[in-house]
Amino acid sequence: QVQLVESGGGLVQAGGSLRLSCAASVGTISSRNTISWYRQAPGKQREFVANINSGDDTSYGDSVKGRFTVSRDNVKATGYLQMNNLKPEDTAVYYCRSRGSLGDYWGRGTQVTVSS
Repeated sequence: QVQLVESGGGLVQAGGSLRLSCAASVGTISSRNTISWYRQAPGKQREFVANINSGDDTSYGDSVKGRFTVSRDNVKATGYLQMNNLKPEDTAVYYCRSRGSLGDYWGRGTQVTVSS
């Protein structure tokens, strides 16, 4: 069993930056796994944010393209989401997900709040 923990959320002004991290408190994130980020704002459905696979191919949701960057450090078994030029509409709980042949795991989320 793998337990994921997100960190790095907080309160930031519009135009600011945050970097989220995703690591395992139990188990590890395999280098063969795909790491994904999702977010959910109050009253809205969970939304895809970004994805990085084992080959370091990345993809992004339309609303964050050009502002967010997903990456990973396989030595540290950690995923990252660099968020720049944040907007109030980026306010949400951000979740990481690790998917692979041995399972599909989600973290509990970290709150990101962007003030105008």
